[in-house]
Amino acid sequence: MSVSTLKKESPHHAGIFFAAMPKNLLIVESPAKAKTINKYLGKDFQVLASYGHVRDLKPREGAVDTDHDFAMAYELIEKNEKHVDAIVKAAKAADALYLATDLDREGEAISWHIAEILRQRKLLDGKQVHRVVFSEITPHAIQEAVAHPRELSLDLVNAQQARRALDYLVGFNLSPVLWRKVQRGLSAGRVQSPALRMIVEREEEIEAFKAREYWTIEADCAHPMQRFAARLLKLRGKKFEQFDLTDEKSAHAARDALVKSAQGRLIVSEVQSKERKRRPSPPFTTSTLQQEAARKLGFSTSRTMRIAQGLYEGVAIGGEGTVGLITYMRTDSVNLAQDAIAEIRKVIARDYGARALPEHPHIYRAKSKNAQEAHEAIRPTSALHTPASVGGFLNDDQRKLYDLIWKRAVASQMQHATLNTVSVDFDAGGDCAFRASGTTVIDPGFLAVYEEGRDAKTAEDEDDNRKLPAMKVGEAVPLADVLAEQHFTEPPPRFSEASLVKALEEYGIGRPSTYASIIQTLLNREYVLLDSRRFRPTDVGRAVAKFLSGHFTQYVDYDFTAKLEDELDAVSRGEEDWVPLLRKFWTPFKALVADKIETVDRGEAGGERVLGTDPVSGKPVSVRLGRYGPMAQLGGRDDESKRFASLRPGQSIHTIGLEDALHLFKLPRELGVADDGEKISVGIGRFGPFVKHGTMYASIKPPDDPYTIDLARAKEVLHEKAEAIRNRVIASFREGAIQVLRGQYGPYITDGEKNARIPKDREPASLTEAECAELLAAAPVRPKRGRFGKAAKGAPAKAAAKKAAPAKKAAVKKATAKKAPAKKVTAKKAAPRKKAVEA
Repeated sequence: MSVSTLKKESPHHAGIFFAAMPKNLLIVESPAKAKTINKYLGKDFQVLASYGHVRDLKPREGAVDTDHDFAMAYELIEKNEKHVDAIVKAAKAADALYLATDLDREGEAISWHIAEILRQRKLLDGKQVHRVVFSEITPHAIQEAVAHPRELSLDLVNAQQARRALDYLVGFNLSPVLWRKVQRGLSAGRVQSPALRMIVEREEEIEAFKAREYWTIEADCAHPMQRFAARLLKLRGKKFEQFDLTDEKSAHAARDALVKSAQGRLIVSEVQSKERKRRPSPPFTTSTLQQEAARKLGFSTSRTMRIAQGLYEGVAIGGEGTVGLITYMRTDSVNLAQDAIAEIRKVIARDYGARALPEHPHIYRAKSKNAQEAHEAIRPTSALHTPASVGGFLNDDQRKLYDLIWKRAVASQMQHATLNTVSVDFDAGGDCAFRASGTTVIDPGFLAVYEEGRDAKTAEDEDDNRKLPAMKVGEAVPLADVLAEQHFTEPPPRFSEASLVKALEEYGIGRPSTYASIIQTLLNREYVLLDSRRFRPTDVGRAVAKFLSGHFTQYVDYDFTAKLEDELDAVSRGEEDWVPLLRKFWTPFKALVADKIETVDRGEAGGERVLGTDPVSGKPVSVRLGRYGPMAQLGGRDDESKRFASLRPGQSIHTIGLEDALHLFKLPRELGVADDGEKISVGIGRFGPFVKHGTMYASIKPPDDPYTIDLARAKEVLHEKAEAIRNRVIASFREGAIQVLRGQYGPYITDGEKNARIPKDREPASLTEAECAELLAAAPVRPKRGRFGKAAKGAPAKAAAKKAAPAKKAAVKKATAKKAPAKKVTAKKAAPRKKAVEA
């Protein structure tokens, strides 16, 4: 049945009426969205959620077949199998399928995967399949989307699959090189690696930075109407520059000369008044929302997107029920729909007066080359939902973010602000001059609602809102003092989340949906850490970045990464085929990987630095990244008696000096003997500092320090460990073969092979041997872990029996009129819930 037969009662009615409409199944991504939309569509629709991705590449090598046009082998994501089963069951009874996953490429690919699963199970024969997209979850938007569906876009699907294939090929081929040459367990991502390079290069700039001294001179002007400061403009007939005075002696000499020549007053030599207009910023894109939320609210990018997702999917607003408060939050467009602009203008006129409303709406154009202007910027679904009217229904985080989004959207359509800048020059005698500036707001315009934040203040910011007294040429202004102040240049600041997102966007690295996942991946892998809300690379991160920059230069090059994103965009527009794109990438990449595995020296890859010579032994002292982290080495590579020591927290192989490195070799050290005559020593191992007594090891936790801990305290630490061991066993059966133990996350049962949870209604100590054996028998076998944290091939897996038949190359060709679209991706064990998955 054609969707053209849909009949609407009213464009603003919350339901849709169908003439003899059969059963319809509509699929969205999240359950919250499903619940809201189900209310809008009524009994003729069943709305189910896919819970994000439903299929991903098999977690093994060869899942992307590089020898056969990059055919991609998929399997169901284990944790989402039950949701797929529910969709399959509903599809059997439905007469039409509406795929309403998110409107970006990833959402398009999820819809395609669902359709492929149902097609492979022969559940779509004779059924209409419609693709439905909407940027807001409101009755009118959902009604319009269902009434005007389209077909699946294989161009968008292929672009997303090509991105996933690229990420997979980089991850599965580059990461093993890092394991062999740098450190076990590392991984490299196609998009995260250039972002890491940015952070590391900024750190190197900071370390190489040499501070320069300079002095500024200001006049303290005691005008009868208002005291103000004026900056030195001209010194001895020459324009005053930043580094004209670079030491205290010359600065004070200049200050004394100015005091002498001014003779207690400055003469106004010129007054300039200039009116200027400041225009409002465009409404939010994903990037600018993340930047502003970081600056003004202190939100991380992932936190911002999580809160925005909730506002988009819907919040219960009193008698209105569940309402989607904002439009789709993954967008690079600054465009606003005409009806949205009309409503915003009504709100402006109502709440701020006709003076605040420009004659014509503001139209914004995105700077991004591939901005999808058919999409919208992030805005409130209705400007009538003011922050004050809905704030009581939101939690604190939602209230703050909604307030930001609403104000930015409304301000974007308001009158420009009119400012008056006054600049006054003063003659100080001796061919010297000062200047004072001030800016006053004549008409606040949009500033009455919203002003964009900045990462760093400028001189212009300091002059804003400073009003100077009225002065005229020839007027003498009393001079209270001339002040000389010392300064030092500062290194470039480390990236904050806001400035990193801005840089990624400017370089064209990643896309709106990927910024949060890029940052989260770098943090999760411990390649970077946040220090005072600024990114600092770890030694591991620096080693990875240095290795990739030195040996895989092209693949972490900013321009190369941006160009690849542009090519993926071209695939999404149908202008380029995905298979040649992948082949062009894969052929040289594969050859380079093979070469580097054979030719790269491990010491160099680990960032080895020779610090000097130990004055006692005469042996060389070096630092590098070792198997278990940053380490120091005493002795040469071929020295059979060489010693190793782990660096302490806060130390870096890039900044540590010889003296500090030698101090590390004071461990292990003997503290004395225990009551049984056994020695007690202290050292640092793979898992951190420890105290050792015989075969017992006890970890040392701060504030205890392995370099200063004494014998008495060491005995206390050992005693605490012995007590913990004694108290760990709650019950034991079959000579310890089965035990009930206290664990990090609470009591559990174990036989060494399997662990079983204890029922909540049972006291652990009351369990019998038979009960423990029964609970262990029912417990799942823990799969052995393989590459990338996936279950090893031989490990039993529930999904093995239930997974859908992997889509073969022929099936892909059937789905597209072009070349086989590789198939989309998700992750078998820990697939993200519809975040961009960039390896």
